[in-house]
Amino acid sequence: MRLSIAFVGAGPTTLYTLAALLPAARPGLAINVFEEAATAGLGSPYRPGWNDPAMLSNIASIEIPPVGETLLSWLRRLPRPECAALGLDPDTADERTFVPRVALGAYFRDQFAVLAEGLRARGAEVEILTGARVIDAAILEAGIRLTVAMPQSPAQDRVFDYAVLATGHQWPSRQEARPGYFTSPWPAAGLSRIGPVSIGIRGSSLTAIDAAIAVAAAHGRFERREDRLVYTLQAGAEGFGVTMMSRKGLLPEADFFFPLPHAPLSILTREAITALTARADDDVLDRAFDLFKRELTLADPAYARDIGLDDADIETFAERYFQRRTAVDPFRWAEENLDEARRNHADRVTVAWRDAILRMHEVMAAIAPHLTGVAFARFNTHLKPVFVDNYSSVPHESIERMLALHRAGRLEVLALGDDHQIDTRPSEGGAVLKRDDGERRHFPVFIEATGQRALSGLQFPFLTLLEQGVVQDQVEDEDAPATRGIRIDAHFHPVSDSGPVDRLFCLSLPFIMGRHPFVQGVTSSHQIGQNVGATLAGIVGEIGEIEAGIGAVAPLAVEAA
Repeated sequence: MRLSIAFVGAGPTTLYTLAALLPAARPGLAINVFEEAATAGLGSPYRPGWNDPAMLSNIASIEIPPVGETLLSWLRRLPRPECAALGLDPDTADERTFVPRVALGAYFRDQFAVLAEGLRARGAEVEILTGARVIDAAILEAGIRLTVAMPQSPAQDRVFDYAVLATGHQWPSRQEARPGYFTSPWPAAGLSRIGPVSIGIRGSSLTAIDAAIAVAAAHGRFERREDRLVYTLQAGAEGFGVTMMSRKGLLPEADFFFPLPHAPLSILTREAITALTARADDDVLDRAFDLFKRELTLADPAYARDIGLDDADIETFAERYFQRRTAVDPFRWAEENLDEARRNHADRVTVAWRDAILRMHEVMAAIAPHLTGVAFARFNTHLKPVFVDNYSSVPHESIERMLALHRAGRLEVLALGDDHQIDTRPSEGGAVLKRDDGERRHFPVFIEATGQRALSGLQFPFLTLLEQGVVQDQVEDEDAPATRGIRIDAHFHPVSDSGPVDRLFCLSLPFIMGRHPFVQGVTSSHQIGQNVGATLAGIVGEIGEIEAGIGAVAPLAVEAA
């Protein structure tokens, strides 16, 4: 009995889904992968051209769930010329090394190819089409119809039993929407053509750092002199400078040491959160925060006393968490924090409160689907930024580069607060920052670099699914409206009464961030892939039982979530 599964997108999420499906692969299983880019397996965050060679990934080998081999073992078997081309040194790399984004993409590309061969070895048919853009999708009684456009060929409709939409990040189609105004830093190759002018960047996270590094690399070079990284400007680029700006005006902290595997939580456990959300009352957020406080106090009593955690609510905790950093010059804090992080890595010292918050963020995320209106807004405004700041610590070299640019007089960080406006349509191009005190600053080039935002169903790329009512927005509260993406269940099926939605999996991250607020990154791709891959493996197994005469279920039945 033949079963066909289509994957739209060939990035890390599809990779990990196929890895989970691999043990169930058998003759009669047909897997079709459609990838718009020229190479399968990379994913846009790790694609050459999309990323500058100087941009670093923010996940080390030890944290990346392996498919067939670890990143470090793959690196150590690469020929040295390939290592050099990717900016890698196998002699100095270890399991906590941060590699360039393009190197991580090359690792995923190779693992994707090995995985495809493994599926074929088990009898599955595997077709990988690159340069293939899926322009529409629809649910039929017979399956899922995809409309696929190939270069120099008319669009064709193809029908599959199941389809997995894993289209990844979604950025505006035009990078430079108006002269000097960039709606995103991607692809980074577009930033390398910016002249030596005053550049404003909205954001101060790793996305903004990447944008700053891309333009800095076009007008100078970073080089190590003794124990310090130095930025040297090219002749004729004296007008180059970068201003990174955000509400708080903070740089991310340096990657901190934590043991792996993670120690289990004692109070804020998955079981405790499940019990809370089962009550379906209006106090889920505050009750969960109470568990958070108790867990953090248990992990680091001194920090809890220092921050006044005992009498803190969500709002005051978030304020106190950032207070020490906002009171200090961001570059001074960055330098001291980098020194501390380096010492702790060298001595394998874990800062207990940092590690505890890191371990709690994925458990706390489980309350997001149960929050409505004001509670969801409170979570997004106050608690989510704490978790994001914690798990978004960046490679030490990224902090070094920011410090080098600042010492060279080419980088400043502004705290905007709430009393400002940014006009992105000035007659002179770029953008103008206006403050309520009358200050006006014009940036000939302005780059939006705040990272991927949640998108509404109206921005979903497949129109027919919207018209069919398959893809629907999560209901917004009129008192506290927020973009929460589309309605999906725990197995990533759309929540809808329109057709057999259990044949469709929606994994496109901008549209599932309402239910999964921390969904970005490789570990999230792995978790989603395990979930969906296990579901698909179960379907393949059911069909195998039918063929063997020992099952009695319909070939396309899936347990409702």
